[in-house]
Amino acid sequence: MARLRLGPLLRYVDGSAATVWVETDRPCTAEVRCADGAGGSAHTFQIAGHHYALIPVTGLTPGTETAYEVRLGGADGMGAVWPPPDARFPASTIRTPAGDGADALRVTFGSCRWAAPPSGEHDPVGPDALDTLAARIAADPAAERPDVLLLLGDQVYADQTSKATRRWLAARRDLADPPGAQVADYEEYTHLYYESWLDPEVRWLLSTVPSCMIFDDHDVIDDWNTSAAWLAEMRATPWWRERVLSGLMSYWVYQHLGNLRPEELASDAVHAAVCATPDGTDALRAFAAAADANPTSARWSYRRDFGRVRLLMVDTRAARVLTEGERAMLDPEEVRWLRGQALDGAGGVDHLLVGTSLPWLLPHLIHDAEGWNAALCRGERGARWARFGENLRRRSDLEHWSAFPPSFEALTSLLAEAGSGGEAPATVCVLSGDVHHAYVAEPSWPPGSGPDARVLQLTCSPVHNSIPTSIKLGFRFGWSRVGRALGRRFARHGGVTQAGIDWRRTGGPWFGNQLMTLTLHGRSARLRLDQARTARGGAVRLETAEERDLT
Repeated sequence: MARLRLGPLLRYVDGSAATVWVETDRPCTAEVRCADGAGGSAHTFQIAGHHYALIPVTGLTPGTETAYEVRLGGADGMGAVWPPPDARFPASTIRTPAGDGADALRVTFGSCRWAAPPSGEHDPVGPDALDTLAARIAADPAAERPDVLLLLGDQVYADQTSKATRRWLAARRDLADPPGAQVADYEEYTHLYYESWLDPEVRWLLSTVPSCMIFDDHDVIDDWNTSAAWLAEMRATPWWRERVLSGLMSYWVYQHLGNLRPEELASDAVHAAVCATPDGTDALRAFAAAADANPTSARWSYRRDFGRVRLLMVDTRAARVLTEGERAMLDPEEVRWLRGQALDGAGGVDHLLVGTSLPWLLPHLIHDAEGWNAALCRGERGARWARFGENLRRRSDLEHWSAFPPSFEALTSLLAEAGSGGEAPATVCVLSGDVHHAYVAEPSWPPGSGPDARVLQLTCSPVHNSIPTSIKLGFRFGWSRVGRALGRRFARHGGVTQAGIDWRRTGGPWFGNQLMTLTLHGRSARLRLDQARTARGGAVRLETAEERDLT
């Protein structure tokens, strides 16, 4: 009988339908059966010797919760593989929204989750916030839980592998050859997902709470697409092509496919191509090669609607324009898509969420330093300064929205427009991660020109990682008056025009392994920050570090 290798992951859920992702150990039919009679099935597709299915589940009843099981098999019958016979967690369930607006929507988000070491080994970066959330929910399944998890990048670290993974890699190939202890191909990417998602608590959590995902740099490599010069150097190495194609292929399989709504899945040309052949590897590899060569050939960004809450998850890595003098965070097609989705039927939206792994609003010193660096790299102070700027850009990760000044200004303008008018949303929130700490920042516009909605930058990371003390001090200094004054000097040196808005930090910075939760009910919004902490006696729990109303 076929066995379950990874999953199930509950990905999409609405009032009557859902999707469940699985990986199996051989070709088979994968079926979801719900306690209330709903269900669905799909035949697996094959990529590089691995077998996957995204199962559409139909017939669900709005406003209910139903347990489900996963069964695998074929013409000779189906066998139950989830929940496992020795399950120590509650049943995995699918909760459907009622659709009448009476219930609150809870959105939990964060980024940067480095794989935890095996059980019993010392964890050098402290307790995993996602693992701790899972334990809390499992202990009281009837208590409050997220309606959706937003994982905003760096679900796996292809360039910073764990000790256990390095041992596995060394048994497979010579680590003296590039890329050394980093992952090299698709098979090694699959190992990263096993290491991350086979954690028992996290596996159960992802089976019972829907999730939306987007990549960031470490899903491929640090500084991914930071500049045209960086990309040219990487493409000149003998190992980069296999790395980037494997990264995009594995991202499509493990993360992106589940982001699609059922109707999008039914019409998706790549999914149809890989399912139409006994081995879809070549079809998916061709798609990844085209996406790497021409970013406009693939769209990784997507939209999800939760009643009157709209989520736009934005790709800030693969959609970049890198040519100096034309640099942009998003290519023109992506800009048109984002603008259209943000303004489409805005009167029917109470809250607009923009998920972007890289923060829009940073500490003032860092914002100005990135604008200054961008000016140097495009030659505003001559060739010598340009070489210095490129080196600094890579060493210091100066590649956020502020490193693309026209894109920063365009996003700022779009957020203001989306938040303006008589039927504007109550809040427009930019949800980000990446910077290994959490904070709340609020912009202000010149009198008479600002939006009607409350606009906020909500940044939360890491879920499970760390940050050196020196960087903590640097972020605190970046928000200070002295840091702001220093940033203005950088801006003047580069001839950088000041942004048309101002902003201030209204919460944080908070450091540690953490998750933010937005609770949205009608036109009200409430924010909570929970941190994973080890109490006396060694028990790990989530502790609320901040809670506030946003409206």
